[in-house]
Amino acid sequence: MNYSNPADLGIIACPGGEVFAGEVAAHLKKGYRRSFERMAAEMAGRYNLDIHYVIHRINFINDAVSPPPHLPGNIEKFRTPRFNISTCFTIFPNGEVKAEILESIRGKDIFIIQDVENHYPVNFNGGDAKKTLSVNDHLMTVFVTVDAAKQAGAGRITLVLPGYPYARQHKAKGREGLTASRVGKAMEGLGVDRIITLDIHSRDIGNSFDTMRLENLHASYQIIRSLSAMDGVLGDDFVVVSPDTGAVDRNKFYANALKKPLALLYKERDYSRITKNASESNIAEIKLLGNVKNKTVFIADDILGTGGTLLKGMRVLKENGAGKVICAISLPLFTGGAISYFDEAYREGLFYRIIGTNAVYYEEALKREWYISVNISRLFAQTISRLHKQQSLSSLLDNRDIITKLLDGVKPSGAEPADFLPIDESIQPA
Repeated sequence: MNYSNPADLGIIACPGGEVFAGEVAAHLKKGYRRSFERMAAEMAGRYNLDIHYVIHRINFINDAVSPPPHLPGNIEKFRTPRFNISTCFTIFPNGEVKAEILESIRGKDIFIIQDVENHYPVNFNGGDAKKTLSVNDHLMTVFVTVDAAKQAGAGRITLVLPGYPYARQHKAKGREGLTASRVGKAMEGLGVDRIITLDIHSRDIGNSFDTMRLENLHASYQIIRSLSAMDGVLGDDFVVVSPDTGAVDRNKFYANALKKPLALLYKERDYSRITKNASESNIAEIKLLGNVKNKTVFIADDILGTGGTLLKGMRVLKENGAGKVICAISLPLFTGGAISYFDEAYREGLFYRIIGTNAVYYEEALKREWYISVNISRLFAQTISRLHKQQSLSSLLDNRDIITKLLDGVKPSGAEPADFLPIDESIQPA
C-alpha cells in the first residue's frame, strides 16, 4: 500500500456538502504531508541516507506506480495531492438534478460528501443557479451522484453523511414506515459500500443492511475538550443529565468519562400532537430523577430540531435549582425558528452555553454568544484516510482512551496517528 501517494482517493462534494468537504480535504492534505515527511525521515535514519535523496526516491517510486506516467509537481518535495473530483451539478426548470463527473474515476476509492440539512442556497449549473434544497432534494442529489460514480467505474463508493437522513424514523409505533433503514437500503441497492455518519439516532439502523457497513462516529472528544476549556465548569458540583430515556447511554458515557453523577429527565409525550416549533411541542410532562440543585448541568443529545423539548427540559432544571446549564448537540439543526427561541431563553437565563458541531452548516448560530462550534472535519478526514489505507477504526469509534488522556492533561500519543494530531483544529490553506 502506497501511503504517501493517495492517487486513487477521490472526494466528490455534493451541493450542500461543499463547505464540509473542503475542510475534510484540507485536513487530508495536511495529514498526507505529515505521513510523507515522517516516512522520509524514518527511511533516511534507518538506512543512513540523505533526506533529500530519500524524498527524491520516494517520489520516483510514486511516479512509477501512479496511474498516469507521472504525478505533477516538484520531485524534490512532497507533492500535495488533489482529492476533489471535478463534478458538474445541473438543476432543470422542473426540479430534476443531474450529476456529471468531469474526469476519470475508474477504479478509484470515492467518498461522496453531503450535508442533507444545509438549507442555505447552494450552487448549480456552474454557479449560474442557486437553489435552497430540502432534505429530500439533497437526498435525490446523493442518489444521482452515486449513480454517476457507479456508471463512471468507481472502484469503491463511500457516502459521508454527517447527518443521516430520516434517522428519527427508525421504528414504527403504528402504521408507519421504517424510512431510516429504507434510505440505507436504497443506497445499498445503488452500489454504496459504506456510510460514514455522526452520532446516529439509533444504532439499530445499521443492522438492516445486508452488505453495506455503517461507521458511526462520535464527537465526544471534541465536545469534552471544549467543555474542559471553560473556566470553573468541571468542578465537584457538576452533574450530567440525560434529556430522556433514549439518550441515557450517550449521557452515561459522558458521566463515566468525566467521573460525574448522572440524572435523568423523564418525558411523557402526546403523539397525537405534531411538534411545530419550540413553543408547540408534543411534550406533555417532564419529571426530574436526580439532584441538580446549585449544580452545573451538562446535557448531551444527538439532534436539536425545533428545540422545544430541550427548552422545556432546561426550564424544569432551573425550577429544580440548577446553576449553569450547558448542552452539547451533535447535529444542531435549529429548525422552525429555533434560534429566536434560544435567544429568548438565553436572555431569561435558562442556559449558559450550547456546544454544537460543524456537521451541519448553519451560519446564524455562529453569531450567537451562547453558541460554541466544535470542528469535527478532522475526525472525518482521519476516518477516510484509515478506510482508504485499510486500517483499523477502533480508536476513532471508541475514543475513551484519548478522552482519559485529555482529562488527565496528557498529550495524546498512539491513540491517533501522527499525521492527524488532535491538538489544533484550525485549518490552514494547503
